[in-house]
Amino acid sequence: MDLDKRITDLRQEFGLDFFGVADLAPARDAILEQGGPEIAEYPRSISLGIALLDSVVDQLPRRAERAVALSYRYHGYEVVNRQLDIVASRLSSFLQREGHRGLPVAASQHVDEDRLCGSFSHKMGAHLAGLGWIGKSCLLVTPEVGPRVRWATVLTDAPLAATGESMEERCGDCVQCVEICPTHAFSGAPFRENEPREVRFEARKCDQYFDQMEQNTGVPVCGMCLYICPQGRR
Repeated sequence: MDLDKRITDLRQEFGLDFFGVADLAPARDAILEQGGPEIAEYPRSISLGIALLDSVVDQLPRRAERAVALSYRYHGYEVVNRQLDIVASRLSSFLQREGHRGLPVAASQHVDEDRLCGSFSHKMGAHLAGLGWIGKSCLLVTPEVGPRVRWATVLTDAPLAATGESMEERCGDCVQCVEICPTHAFSGAPFRENEPREVRFEARKCDQYFDQMEQNTGVPVCGMCLYICPQGRR
């Protein structure tokens, strides 16, 4: 059985809702700028996604209630992120046994506190793998469940075939995520590959809002841009 088929079969074994392989060559400059040469040397990425529970996400307008906040924090972040990190580690080990390199990128981990970003953009990898488009909220929006997905990534040199091409943006004139943001962190500008994230999103505003919630309630959660997206609420 060839490597592509074996990798794809692991999707069911791992319980993933989304899986895709991307050729990273078109985005190498952006990857180099964000993660440095050790990250940019990998030619491909494998995107791993798990859909969030609607029953948890749909409670977010009541996130000021401690029970709702705790439910989302636990089942919307901690449990799913842990599952993704375990899968990314297991997949990387599988690739190594096959004679290839695999580097797991954690589902949620800031390595640059100034820019508030990880070493690699999960959203960019999933976008290049044809799994969705970058919305005005800077979230990866999938045709199936909108942005209600958590992601992890495995970077690899394994000779895997790309599973798709970058998906065209489908948000149109919709600005619900922009309007509902409590910190007004989004400009409403559509995604452009040659523009920095700051054109669309002021990450520092979100970070300060979470710090404020931490002080007030001890359970910092928001997710309103994720909740409101019509693509996920269909």
